[in-house]
Amino acid sequence: MTVQRTQSRDLNLADLQGNIVRAYGGYGYARARYFFLNISDGDKGRAFVDVIRQKVTTAERWDQGSNNHPDGDFLPRPPVTLNITFTFWGLLALGLPTRTLRELPDEFIDGMAKRRDMLGDVNASGPEHWDPVWRHAGLGGTADDMHMMISMNASIDDTTGAAVPELEEQTQWLRDLCASNGGVKILPGNGPDGADYQDAAAKLVDGPDGKKQMTGKEHFGYTDGLGNPVFAGQYPPEIEKIKVIGRGKITLDQKWAPIAPGEFIIGLADESQGLPPASKPWEFTQNGTFMVYRKLHQNTKSFADYVDKMADQYAQVMGVDKTEASFTIKAKLVGRWPDGVPLMKAPTYKDWEAFNAKWKSEQQELEKKGDIAGLKALKTAFEIELMDWKFADDLDGIKCPVSAHMRRANTRDMLDPNITSPNMSSHSGSSLNKRRRILRRGLPYGTFDPDSPDDGDHGIIFIVVCTSIFRQFEFVQQQWIQYGLDFNVGNDTCPILGNHDERSKFVIAADPASGNPPFVCPAMPQFVTTKGGDYFFLPSMTALQMIAMGSVDPT
Repeated sequence: MTVQRTQSRDLNLADLQGNIVRAYGGYGYARARYFFLNISDGDKGRAFVDVIRQKVTTAERWDQGSNNHPDGDFLPRPPVTLNITFTFWGLLALGLPTRTLRELPDEFIDGMAKRRDMLGDVNASGPEHWDPVWRHAGLGGTADDMHMMISMNASIDDTTGAAVPELEEQTQWLRDLCASNGGVKILPGNGPDGADYQDAAAKLVDGPDGKKQMTGKEHFGYTDGLGNPVFAGQYPPEIEKIKVIGRGKITLDQKWAPIAPGEFIIGLADESQGLPPASKPWEFTQNGTFMVYRKLHQNTKSFADYVDKMADQYAQVMGVDKTEASFTIKAKLVGRWPDGVPLMKAPTYKDWEAFNAKWKSEQQELEKKGDIAGLKALKTAFEIELMDWKFADDLDGIKCPVSAHMRRANTRDMLDPNITSPNMSSHSGSSLNKRRRILRRGLPYGTFDPDSPDDGDHGIIFIVVCTSIFRQFEFVQQQWIQYGLDFNVGNDTCPILGNHDERSKFVIAADPASGNPPFVCPAMPQFVTTKGGDYFFLPSMTALQMIAMGSVDPT
């Protein structure tokens, strides 16, 4: 097969690390390992980077293989990916010039632990309660300080669900490399067992053919990751036309368009039509970006018990059965039904049943006919149907509560100041949203069991990619997740990720057409706590070579 090195629009795919462009989980990589490393010797650290960079997975297009993602026929799809990223203290340990380091963003230099109050990492989420591997993160100058993260994402054997053997081989290769290098070590202390890596894995189910298939389910039982942003050049044009619907930005003429790549890649134009701030030399930050890593523990038993309690009350008040009440409570909290169908498309339980029945019926008819082309077209139509909607149709939150998690995480057009104007030409689309978007890269960790106790080891490895940690991730976390003023709900926080106490509540608005009253979920327990994390710089392939050679020269 001829290997083609390609560039998509303004994206130099060969220079970008692959986890910027791809959410590996969506490409069939159901297993992951995250290693955290310390550098005790700058010269040996640079030699280590020189070896690692030769195995880094870039953003170059892969062949389709069995993955069924029509991104073009180019490089063979690797069984295991590898990517590397650095903390501020890691770049310092590698001997980067002070002039380069001091021009990096303040929040990146601070690190996550120092910004705990802004992020809401307090009480049970405070750094003093984080996994041991994170206890020294951001301190600098200690033998256990966090300097690098190496991530590996692996395909699976679809008969057993186990990771391909190359994952264990690559893990041992990394351990041996550290042992022989002498200036870099893997830090232990992940999870209750103190492992030398953080494990993560998607939930698997048996498919119709008996083979293991990935699901997008997280531990609370929701299908996750449907709304990842799409930016220009991320996909070939024919794929972008579909993927951008519901995932891009809403333009002034109320159409969907890809987000400017500079929101996620340094050196390219962003939504302000400018370039993201960059350190000198320009080549060091060009095609790089920033990464946020957070280990979020999910209190599955508390969540299941609370939903069950609220469902009892909802069933009684609304005059519905317990099953409908339970599914409705879960859907209202997040803004989607557990299978991913948004409330904006199916506001009620009966609407949801009818929505699924319609698509299933059409699928079964095509399967009977053996219409492969029809099934492919139906799949595309279904994807568009799931994503093509705006909040302008539900300003009062009757369909989807204004405080639902999904509505907070991606406000779409909801904050358009002219959204109520009958003059459509005055609408600004998602102008107040498109500069807050974040790419999500991560997987669940731990055993999938909704009845497991809260103190079990299970949750989500939440990874964010963006060019401004402050303007994108921190803004969303502080203003939209941990505060409610933009949604006219006062101090009510996000019902899923927010900090809760005995005063926390969530309101399901009354539908005047039904004659039913509003429903209040009071005294919400804490559903999610932080168990560790930090801010990282994700360099380009060019920058990795500059680091390895010690040639980062700001003059």
